[in-house]
Amino acid sequence: MSNVPLSYLIAAHVGVHSAMAGLRMATPLLGLSLGYGTDVVGYLVALFAVSQIVLAIPAGRFADRHGLRLPLSCAAMMASAGTGLAVAWPALPALCIAALCLGGAVGLSLITLQRHIGRTSESEEQLRRGLAWLSIAPSMSIFVGPLLAGLVIDALSFRAAFAVLGLLPLGAWLAARRSPGLLAGQAQRQRSGSPWSLWRKPAFRDLLLLNWLMTASWDLHGFMVPVLGHERGLSASWIGILLSLFALAATFSRLAVPALARRAPEWMIVAGAVTLAAIILGVYPLIGNVFVMALCSFLLGALLGSIQPSVMILLHRIVPAHRQGDAIAMRLMMVNASGISMPLLFGIAGAWITVAGVFHATAAIVTLGGSIGLVRGRRLSTLPKASSNPE
Repeated sequence: MSNVPLSYLIAAHVGVHSAMAGLRMATPLLGLSLGYGTDVVGYLVALFAVSQIVLAIPAGRFADRHGLRLPLSCAAMMASAGTGLAVAWPALPALCIAALCLGGAVGLSLITLQRHIGRTSESEEQLRRGLAWLSIAPSMSIFVGPLLAGLVIDALSFRAAFAVLGLLPLGAWLAARRSPGLLAGQAQRQRSGSPWSLWRKPAFRDLLLLNWLMTASWDLHGFMVPVLGHERGLSASWIGILLSLFALAATFSRLAVPALARRAPEWMIVAGAVTLAAIILGVYPLIGNVFVMALCSFLLGALLGSIQPSVMILLHRIVPAHRQGDAIAMRLMMVNASGISMPLLFGIAGAWITVAGVFHATAAIVTLGGSIGLVRGRRLSTLPKASSNPE
């Protein structure tokens, strides 16, 4: 890999993502304390994802042109500028701009680092290990950011919390300074059409279909399990345990992907995990015992968590080196669009076909997509191993 240690890259993304996660927790609280309703707060939170969707393709192209140093530095500056604005003017307009800045910074940081690891890995094993470790950075951030923000808000104030969060992205800037930048001549790399032209590749379409099925299943669990738990009369503590077990399994299963990939091709891991997850989704609403529900949540998290690193490995094989920024951006757009649209769709569907019906309908769709992936995904197994292309 490059002369920037993997631990520095992970710490860089944790810094940017923790600032965003802390701000995403704090801004709704501040908005409510200022007298705004839940509808306004909901729009405010949505801005964190909207900016990632809007800026994904420009961020991918920016990373393709400039490598690691400049994009990562820009991500750090965007995150610190957004939190700085919230410190200077803790009002709704500033919070909206801050949400856009922090969401965009996380997207730019993630695209840049995923692309960099893919371009600088010297072996297939190194690529797997790098992407697996980077994939747990968001989970670490979701723990660090909100906890830090909450403690500082209670001890001091919202402004103090925003100021502390604004210091976290400095780690990304320090990591960027360790980067050598682009090699001579890389900036003149030839582009090859619109990023949407990637959809002409059947393997790329198949891979993003499987990725979307994973994302939809993830969103279903996160949104509908609390609704199902409330319908069953479960306590808030038990609902929290179900969600926590899912997140815990998803985090640690990603670290097992390198070892698993030595025994099975990545396309089989992705398609197989999606198919097994669909079975669990279909069974989930039929379970009356909370301990069995906890087991299902854990298994579902383990299955879905193993998919993301495998998808990224396959994506680096499918897409030419100079288009990887575009491809990673496309995937990030789909993930964030799903995160906004699927809970809304699940909520509407739940009112029409019941909560259990939503689980079963989603399970049927995911089963069909996973089956197609198992058949058509075989073409991914013929792709060459990822090669070194140092930056």
